[in-house]
Amino acid sequence: MMAQMEGGCPVDYNTITDLFLQRNLIREATAFLLDVLKPNLPEHAHLQTKVLEINLVTFPNVADAILANGMFSHYDRPRIAQLCEKAGLYVRALQHYSELPDIKRVIVNTHAIEPQSLVEFFGTLSREWGLECMKDLLLVNLRGNLQIIVQVAKEYCEQLGVESCIKLFEQFKSYEGLYFFLGSYLSSSEDPDIHFKYIEAAAKTGQIKEVERVTRESNFYDAEKTKNFLMEAKLPDARPLINVCDRFGFVPDLTHYLYTNNMLRYIEGYVQKVNPGNAPLVVGQLLDDECPEDFIKGLILSVRSLLPVEPLVDECEKRNRLRLLTQFLEHLVSEGSQDVHVHNALGKIIIDSNNNPEHFLTTNPYYDSRVVGKYCEKRDPTLAVVAYRRGQCDDELINVTNRNSLFKLQARYVVERMDGDLWEKVLNPENEYRRQLIDQVVSTALPESKSPEQVSAAVKAFMTADLPHELIELLEKIVLQNSAFSGNFNLQNLLILTAIKADPSRVMDYINRLDNFDGPAVGEVAVEAQLYEEAFAIFKKFNLNVQAVNVLLDNIQSIPRAVEFAFRVEEDAVWSQVAKAQLRDGLVSDAIESFIRADDATQFLDVIRASEDTECYHDLVKYLLMVRGKTKEPKVDSELIYAYAKIDRLSDIEEFILMPNVANLHNVGDRLFDEALYEAAKIIYSFISNWAKLAVTLVRLQQFQGAVDAARKANSAKTWKEVCFACVDAEEFRLAQICGLNIIVQVDDLEEVSEYYQNRGCFNELISLMESGLGLERAHMGIFTELGVLYARYRHEKLMEHIKLFSTRLNIPKLIRACDEQQHWKELTYLYIQYDEFDNAASTVMNHSPEAWDHMQFKDIAVKVANVELYYKAVHFYLQEHPDLINDVLNVLALRVDHTRVVDIMRKAGQLPLVKPYMVAVQSNNVSAVNEALNEIYVEEEDYDRLRESIDLHDNFDQIGLAQKIEKHELLEMRRVAAYIYKKAGRWKQSIALSKKDKVYKDAMETASQSGDRELAEELLVYFIDQGKKECFASCLFVCYDLIRPDVALELAWLNHMIDFAFPYLLQFIREYTGKVDELIKDKIESIKENKAKENEEQDVIKQQNMYAQLLPLALPAPPGMGGGQMGGGFAPPPPMGGMGMPPMPPFGMPPMGSY
Repeated sequence: MMAQMEGGCPVDYNTITDLFLQRNLIREATAFLLDVLKPNLPEHAHLQTKVLEINLVTFPNVADAILANGMFSHYDRPRIAQLCEKAGLYVRALQHYSELPDIKRVIVNTHAIEPQSLVEFFGTLSREWGLECMKDLLLVNLRGNLQIIVQVAKEYCEQLGVESCIKLFEQFKSYEGLYFFLGSYLSSSEDPDIHFKYIEAAAKTGQIKEVERVTRESNFYDAEKTKNFLMEAKLPDARPLINVCDRFGFVPDLTHYLYTNNMLRYIEGYVQKVNPGNAPLVVGQLLDDECPEDFIKGLILSVRSLLPVEPLVDECEKRNRLRLLTQFLEHLVSEGSQDVHVHNALGKIIIDSNNNPEHFLTTNPYYDSRVVGKYCEKRDPTLAVVAYRRGQCDDELINVTNRNSLFKLQARYVVERMDGDLWEKVLNPENEYRRQLIDQVVSTALPESKSPEQVSAAVKAFMTADLPHELIELLEKIVLQNSAFSGNFNLQNLLILTAIKADPSRVMDYINRLDNFDGPAVGEVAVEAQLYEEAFAIFKKFNLNVQAVNVLLDNIQSIPRAVEFAFRVEEDAVWSQVAKAQLRDGLVSDAIESFIRADDATQFLDVIRASEDTECYHDLVKYLLMVRGKTKEPKVDSELIYAYAKIDRLSDIEEFILMPNVANLHNVGDRLFDEALYEAAKIIYSFISNWAKLAVTLVRLQQFQGAVDAARKANSAKTWKEVCFACVDAEEFRLAQICGLNIIVQVDDLEEVSEYYQNRGCFNELISLMESGLGLERAHMGIFTELGVLYARYRHEKLMEHIKLFSTRLNIPKLIRACDEQQHWKELTYLYIQYDEFDNAASTVMNHSPEAWDHMQFKDIAVKVANVELYYKAVHFYLQEHPDLINDVLNVLALRVDHTRVVDIMRKAGQLPLVKPYMVAVQSNNVSAVNEALNEIYVEEEDYDRLRESIDLHDNFDQIGLAQKIEKHELLEMRRVAAYIYKKAGRWKQSIALSKKDKVYKDAMETASQSGDRELAEELLVYFIDQGKKECFASCLFVCYDLIRPDVALELAWLNHMIDFAFPYLLQFIREYTGKVDELIKDKIESIKENKAKENEEQDVIKQQNMYAQLLPLALPAPPGMGGGQMGGGFAPPPPMGGMGMPPMPPFGMPPMGSY
């Protein structure tokens, strides 16, 4: 309460506190200080320290509660820290000490500090101080403080640094702490060193299960380092080491460690349960460690089929201990194993033991020939050959026989294999052993062979290897010396073919001596080898007459010999081949005769082509008649008609087409027409009723009337056009018109007919044709349009009449283009109007006004124009050519034009008065340019009434500019208008000055009154006094009543003896102010009444409070946190009711009264 007293407490807080303390009222002193120190001001720092000191010495719990509230912040922190330490409040002491030695001294009292508070305190320290404090805690009591240090390291590992925490635990060799700390951090770390240290700590603290788990699950530790550590640690449980070595490939090291440490049980468990696939590595290491064979055999048999055989065999073979696996392999074979590695190993053992290896190599179907054969090479090459032969290992067998000079075995194998690639390899010139192999093949392998296929393959290989001389000698020995193969079909073929290739001089002798060979095939080979006489002899020997004559014709190229041979054998096929050759050599007549002898109708297309090329149509007729007797081909009959036409046998054509035939008469007719054989074409077209072609043909024959009749039957637009154009060219215009009327009804053909006539200058005839077409039942828009175009070009006097009569049936755009080209502007304007192109119509009228302009028509066009620019172009046009009608046009366009732009146009032209009626009509739009233009005209005409009316009704103009322009006008009314404009613009002084200058005092007084400016009104009063205008003075007081101050008015009137003229103003002023004072007095009385009512209500409230306070005891101790002080005199006030649910009570007496 003292703190809240106005002007502050009259007694020093420190003095009051001392009074409490002198009476040992610690609680009351504390309560008092807590209450007065609530604002937490810097100047109360001593008192804050004092209250904390008192309680730390007497009631530490109260001091702790005060510090927990955080209500003080300016006390002496080092002093309080010392007292907290003495009082056993170590957490508060830590919070207040700011020097590391003090913190280290206090922090070791962990027995009296709550662990969680201590952990939270570490969060406030820097990294270096935190590590120092942790080190001191471990130095003082490693076992007792380890849990707290671990918790701190977990909570603030990022702040302290993981490495620093690890070094701290390692410094004190606290593997238990390291284990617990890294255990919480391990799952989020991928650092190999951290994972290793965790494994190390777990191992040294006996956490074997955790070591086993981490080595099994973690992927981040250093395997080599971990393996070495676990081996050095020699844990009683080898599973962690097994996990590391199995996952990271240290199986030999694991096996050696387990064996040397006599942990055989773990070796068996690893092979049988953990990873049987690594058993070969285990066995290999055990062999290196000289482990007893019985244990190794037992280990192998315990795994059996789970054991990978190939790596096991490799491990044993590297150490020359394959015999160790005999029992295991025989056991697998007895169980039916077909694993190739099992049989490979068993074979190697049998070969080493020489236990009938040939039988195993030839009968066992499962071993790998390459593997076993390579194993045999250094032990017994013949066994290697057996193994390679069984597996057809060509390259390996060739190599081993070459190295050991076993060429006989090689020759037998090569002959038996009958493989082209193998033969190619051994007979390669780069093979240094080729000669020895060939000798064995010729002397041993082939003579022993009873298989023709083997012989054939060998011979083929010799041919491929380009050994013809050796091959010929071999074949002569086999075929010509009455051996088992002397009559062999294939060998005879091979002998002749080889001779053709290597020694052609022997071929004819072999042909004569041998009979059982493939004549056609060998003959073809002989032809390819260019042995044509030998080939002819072969074909002739085997009665292959066609092939024989082909050799004479194609290769020997002797047609006379071929003709002679054909006469000798008299075969149609032979004559046919001779005929084809004669045809190729251009002997068409001889060829046709030979074809007739061969009775061969198959080559009629070639014969027809050749005959046409040489124009042998007489011979062609004979041949075609023969062909026609054998086949019914449209081509034959068609060519026969064509041949008749070429030799001018028209009567034969007529007879032929009347007979049954399959000729394609349409194509024949077209061909005859194309080659200008019109008479023959006429016969064909007449027969097949092809009227269109007939009409064209008759045109070519200059028979126009017949052509028209044929066209009428054809009734085709194309035909009509051809006949029409031909008649036009021949100047048969009557017939041409008949044709043209049938053409122009087709829209697509109309323009073509028109152009054809016009290109030949037949304009009148074309117009006549079009005019005739107007009356046709099928007349269309194109006819009317084209006639309009023709009128525009050649008879413009009929154009307008045509347009008006047929405007709805015209293609207006096309006719517009024609009129534009021919410069018929009036007609063009009319067309634009009809086509609703009013912009173009308006442009045409203005650009070509002498011919196209009509005022009424232009007004109708103007209101429909879409392009705004044309409006202004029309204004210019009328201004230049028809100024007397410009207002009429502008009135029509008033709703569409920009009035400002129109005014600008007229202003630039200097013809503003010309459009005054228009501007008066549009002034209601209140456009600035229009208003200013009209105002200028009114000024020039001195029409001040219209000017004032314009100013009142339309205010959108440059008011000041107009006022400045007319303020010096010679007419008084114009100057009054200027003053009026200044008044409307708010330039009161200028308006009043202008009115005073013209002595228009009424206007001046009204302007001053409307201005609302007291200074202007009083200046005007002074002006009237100066001018001696007493009446004006009185009027001004009346008009400017609201602006003129009474004292000024009375003073001016008294000084200038115008009291009488000011008396009306004075009466009015007194009456007005009397009413205002009455209102103020009334308001004051009401306000006093309201204040008294409020005071009575406050006194009632105070009385009720005092009555309640008298019911309380007189001496209650001051509760904590409440202050008090002695009053200047009289009784002390009762204590406030804090803490009992009642608000504090004021002291007895009246409330302070505000100033009145």
